[in-house]
Amino acid sequence: MDGSELIRIGNAGGYWGDDPHALRRQVLGPLDLDYISIDYLAEVTMSILQKQKARDPQAGYARDFVTQIEPLLGQILLKRIRIVTNAGGVNPSACAEALAAVARAKGLKLRIAVVEGDHITDQVPGLMAEGVHFRNLETGAPFLPHAAQLLSANAYFGAMPVAEALRFDPHIVLCGRVTDTGLTLGPLIHAFGWGPQDYHLLAAGIVAGHILECGAQATGGNFTDWLKVPSFDDLGFPIAECRRDGSFTITKHPGSGGLVSCQTVREQLLYEMGEPRSYLTPDVVADFASVRLEPDGKDRVRVSGVQGRAPTDLLKVSIAYADGLKAAGALIVSGPDARAKADTLAGVFWRRLERELDLAGLPRLVHTCAECVGDDATHRALSPRRPPSEILLRLSARTAHRDSLELFRKLLPSMILSGPAGVAVTGGAPAISEVVSYWPALMPRALALPTVRVLEERGTGRLEPVLATEPLPWPATPGPDPSQGPAPELADPWPPFAPGGPTVRVPLMRIAHARSGDKGDTANIGLIGRSGECYAWLRDHISAGQLKVWFDGHCRGAVERFPVPRLWALNFLLEETLGGGGTMSLFIDAQGKTLAQALLRCEVELPEALLATIPAENLPCAGELNPQGDLP
Repeated sequence: MDGSELIRIGNAGGYWGDDPHALRRQVLGPLDLDYISIDYLAEVTMSILQKQKARDPQAGYARDFVTQIEPLLGQILLKRIRIVTNAGGVNPSACAEALAAVARAKGLKLRIAVVEGDHITDQVPGLMAEGVHFRNLETGAPFLPHAAQLLSANAYFGAMPVAEALRFDPHIVLCGRVTDTGLTLGPLIHAFGWGPQDYHLLAAGIVAGHILECGAQATGGNFTDWLKVPSFDDLGFPIAECRRDGSFTITKHPGSGGLVSCQTVREQLLYEMGEPRSYLTPDVVADFASVRLEPDGKDRVRVSGVQGRAPTDLLKVSIAYADGLKAAGALIVSGPDARAKADTLAGVFWRRLERELDLAGLPRLVHTCAECVGDDATHRALSPRRPPSEILLRLSARTAHRDSLELFRKLLPSMILSGPAGVAVTGGAPAISEVVSYWPALMPRALALPTVRVLEERGTGRLEPVLATEPLPWPATPGPDPSQGPAPELADPWPPFAPGGPTVRVPLMRIAHARSGDKGDTANIGLIGRSGECYAWLRDHISAGQLKVWFDGHCRGAVERFPVPRLWALNFLLEETLGGGGTMSLFIDAQGKTLAQALLRCEVELPEALLATIPAENLPCAGELNPQGDLP
């Protein structure tokens, strides 16, 4: 605990491959930052890093982190900014050595705290023998049938080991699989001395972390009303100004591009959201329905009122396993009659391929997919029916048999000269890639304990260990799975909106904005009213059943709906929507990123008076949309 009453935490990356210059802009911007968090890890990333380490014992971490931080090390140390990141992947020790090497070349000495213990791949067989079945969180199936194909398994640690690491005053806290939100909550626990049962405060830190974790998505990136964003040049990444009482303000460096508003923050709060009232983390169960937002000046949004409950005694486990092979290739099909040509090409190709597989005595492909990019590849049945001038015909397949996929990849280029006219060359035979499937599960958290090692440069030409903690026990929870009970009731303050008068038929975009994401094979769509009255109308008229009808071409499973009245929002979960999700999916949009825009083009009949309730700053940026969802 450092006694501060306000600390600033900036984010400089939301995934491996994010803006390589975000860290520079955060370090050198006009606001003084105390911490910068950088998130590199998605579920599949861990298995990729594990394969890299298998080929090279010095690999297995996000090498981009080292190249991004190298030119900034002097400024980071001078400004006493603490970097907290999960760039360590499956080999944080090697990442620490690489950091020390570039610092040494500059005449700088680093103190690095390494959080370890999350990588449990070698423990999985023994744990399964002891009765930990690693049942899939979506299907309930045990992992045993896939155990022979196991590639990696990592328990999700939370903020506790990050806070412990910061006690030793490191320049960098380097983690493996720590939750995205833990990278923010850890510094808050350390700075403010929050205890393990300060559930409302911990939940506030989780909410702050969720807003920060995806980088520029909170500052105008992927924003529905994108024309309101003044500039996407030098896009400002988010900064949380956090207070001891749990309230905080989201902002960005003055003068940077982007936009911070209640709307951009609401969208990010609903991103990749499950049940909003029970956002599970290793430290606390956060209630996102309790969040209050209010403007706090230009590019500033104040967040308060967050409530939390005790965590469970379980940890989420991300398992990756080998699940066959896949390939995808494409042809450019020009008009006239582009759609008819594309449909003909796809049908001919699959029939030729089946015939050739049978003649060769090879198994047929397990999963195939044909998508007409430019006509219906992402929105599918919701796309307007009008003649496209050209189509990128994308053909993809997945199977466990390489020889069958080899035939697929070699046959695809032959379609250029043996089908309808107007097909352009887009490349040769597509590459074959390994499918790494994601398996989410739970395990008792007492079976995966974090440790912290502190390493320091002492002039010997290598990092020296300063100390290593014993395995850190998780704080006790008051009773068995206390979070499984219902959250305290929160009243919905918005009465039904049902005035008389004329009605108008408009796209949902007129009264709502939205954001969508993925949780495995489940897509989520957060639908957010442009006013409280718009929310009330959406709540009373847009049901889970209506979403199921609209997304019949996408969703093969059930649809759930969760009201979030303080955010003027409804959160929908669409099960079995993403073709298996992750790298298993053959869909061009395997993460459901485009589904929010598909929903917003759906038309509804509503009272014309509802449109007058929308504040000027929340009006759709392009005015009313026509029935096809295009700008007028």
